[in-house]
Amino acid sequence: MQRRSFLSSVAALTAFGLVSPLKAETVSGELPWAPGTNDVPNPVKKGGLAFFTPSEAQTLGALAERLIPTDELSIGARDAGCVTFIDRQLAGDFGKAATQYRVGPIVPGTPAQGPQEVQTPAERYRSGLASLDKHCQRALGKPFVELDDAQQDAVITDLEAGKVAISGSTPQAFFALVLLNVREGFLADPMYGGNKGMVGWKMIGFPGARYDFRDVIDKRGQKLTIIPTSMIDNSL
Repeated sequence: MQRRSFLSSVAALTAFGLVSPLKAETVSGELPWAPGTNDVPNPVKKGGLAFFTPSEAQTLGALAERLIPTDELSIGARDAGCVTFIDRQLAGDFGKAATQYRVGPIVPGTPAQGPQEVQTPAERYRSGLASLDKHCQRALGKPFVELDDAQQDAVITDLEAGKVAISGSTPQAFFALVLLNVREGFLADPMYGGNKGMVGWKMIGFPGARYDFRDVIDKRGQKLTIIPTSMIDNSL
């Protein structure tokens, strides 16, 4: 439907009393916002685990550290709090797949249709991390956390290539889930438990959740040294 036709039909329905006219309000004077009054999610509480067991957290930490390792640019995923980020997400609606269709039938789809998984993300992590350690014990005689960096990288390469059996899912799907969540934890607002000290934002030059950029909008072609801003004050 063309926009003009749509607007005309709405006007006709309003004239016949089928659609109530909107009551417009005029806002004048200063902007009706004040610092600290916005409605934001509750920041992640520090300390303890909400979903993972200590062993699972250690395995995921080692895995995340190889995906985003500590180097000359920044600290790695483990020190940046990615395990905490994923732990809290799995303990909430994301882990329960609360927004996904779960009745079935669930069958493999095309890449364009996205993942078709029987397990929830929380179940996939639980079985996936256990399967990963089982593979390492059988192939190398040690759990994943006790392997050296080269061995861990080789296992991750095999995981991505589909050479590691993962219970309840495919190895490629499990690898893709972990990689996505580690990236999210490294770059999300620190209020969600990751991106400690806004290290991810500082590394890529992202300014964060700033109100506006009126003070720098005219500085074209200049290098800007903007200190990132989080949605919480105690993110540093």
